[in-house]
Amino acid sequence: MSEFETLAIYGGTFSPPHLGHVHAAEAFSRAVAPDRFLVIPSAIPPHKAPVTGAGQADRLAMCRLAFSHIPHVEISDMELTRSGKSYTVDTLRALAAEGRRIVMLVGTDMFLTLSGWFCAEEIFARTEIAVIRREKDTETTDLLLRTLEKYREKYGACVSFIDAPPFEISSTVLRERIACGLSVSQYLSDEVEAYIRECRLYQP
Repeated sequence: MSEFETLAIYGGTFSPPHLGHVHAAEAFSRAVAPDRFLVIPSAIPPHKAPVTGAGQADRLAMCRLAFSHIPHVEISDMELTRSGKSYTVDTLRALAAEGRRIVMLVGTDMFLTLSGWFCAEEIFARTEIAVIRREKDTETTDLLLRTLEKYREKYGACVSFIDAPPFEISSTVLRERIACGLSVSQYLSDEVEAYIRECRLYQP
C-alpha cells in the first residue's frame, strides 16, 4: 500500500445488481477517484429481511459481471465469509489501516437512517460518507440537508453529495418482475440478465 490510500466501499444486498447500482458506482468512482474500490455484497443485512431467489455465490458472480468494468474495483466476499449479521462497523474495523482514507457510498434511505445503525458514532468516525440520490424532489432535499446538519453537529460527520442523474428502480421490483415473467432488460446489464436467465434465479 502507498503512504496514503483512498479506499472506496459500496455495500448492499445486490440481489440483483441493477443499472441503478452500476450508475451509482460509476458516479462514485468518478467523484472519489479511489486507489481501490470494494463492492461488498452483504450476508445478512441487519436492517432488511433476508432476500431469497439467489445464493451468495450467485450474488458474487452477478456483482463481478455488473461492476468489473469500473477502475480499481474489487468484488469482496468479506461479509459473506464473516459469521453473523453484516454490521457496517465490523467491515470498517477490518478495513482500517494507517494512512488509509475510507469513503462509503450510501443511498438516500440509508443516509437518513445512519444514526440508528449499530455503533453509528464509530461509523462516522471511521469513514467519510458519500450520498447518491435516486430521487430529486424538494421535500427529500430539505430532509437530507436537515439530517446532514444533525450528523455534523452530533458526530462531526464528513459527508458529500454526488451529483448524478437519478435512476429509479429497486431490486425488489426487479425480482417481482422476473418472477412474473416480465422484461427487465432496461434495468440490468446484458451479462447480469443472461446470468439470471441461465441460472433461473428469482423464479416462483
